[in-house]
Amino acid sequence: MKWTEISIHTTNEAVEPISNILHEAGASGVVIEDPVELTKERNDWFGEIYDLNPADYPEVGVMIKAYLPVNSFISETVDSIKQEITNLTTFDIDIGNNQVSTTEVKEEDWATAWKKYYNPVKISETFTIVPTWEDYERVSSDELIIELDPGMAFGTGTHPTTVMCIQALEKTVQKGDDVVDVGTGSGVLSIAAALLGAQTVTALDLDEVAVESARENVVLNKVSDIVEVRHGDLLHGLDKQADVVVANILAEVILRFTKDAAKIVKQGGYFITSGIIQQKKQEVKDAIQAAGFSIEETLVMEDWVAFVARRT
Repeated sequence: MKWTEISIHTTNEAVEPISNILHEAGASGVVIEDPVELTKERNDWFGEIYDLNPADYPEVGVMIKAYLPVNSFISETVDSIKQEITNLTTFDIDIGNNQVSTTEVKEEDWATAWKKYYNPVKISETFTIVPTWEDYERVSSDELIIELDPGMAFGTGTHPTTVMCIQALEKTVQKGDDVVDVGTGSGVLSIAAALLGAQTVTALDLDEVAVESARENVVLNKVSDIVEVRHGDLLHGLDKQADVVVANILAEVILRFTKDAAKIVKQGGYFITSGIIQQKKQEVKDAIQAAGFSIEETLVMEDWVAFVARRT
């Protein structure tokens, strides 16, 4: 089988929405080539950091790559992706150069390309994200491992917005809690909540492909008795209350359901939001507070913001 590699030269700000566009177009995952990785200082926890080749990275901006199966509609699919990316400017999202190119690759090359990008990554004091093909042994008895296959859904659980959400869940989820994950994507946040001791986790996503991918990851991590993955539009129609609601989605989407979140979150419960660019920080903060939450913590990682809010 042949695949089309689509490459988009854009900005850090546009990574999340473009990744979502590619996912909805049928991409199994995305590769993000950010030149910041060349100079970033980090702990080499497991010997997983290799010498990076500057030639693989753009001089400025970010390169996002995804793989789509070659079929009779591939040309129309690529044109649709280009148009949707251009439309992001209507949301005041800087898409940078927005240079889009495509190349054809063989399946065996595509499969090998994925694996060189993903290695075990410790994202917090508690959690380590491990690709399914890696043989990895716990460093400590209290370490929690989330297994993910990037071929199942976009994202590997190591993006700053996801990392901040997981770190927030570590601080808020108590044993026996009921958790709702809005826009679950790969299901990584739902899996994290279950491993932290949640009694029930309801994972919601509007995209059927994401729903199936999240279900596969939930089974892979042996938490299907705790996590229920559903097709759902934000919190519409949800008739249960929760101790924690977490949402790692665009700021524009968060603004649409802060009041609904206030109805779902129990008194004293938490509303965790991420996927917020700096330019939208104050707007989202104001909406969350207006809905009846108090901001307990603001997390910042690279160009992204996350809020931990408590229902007062």
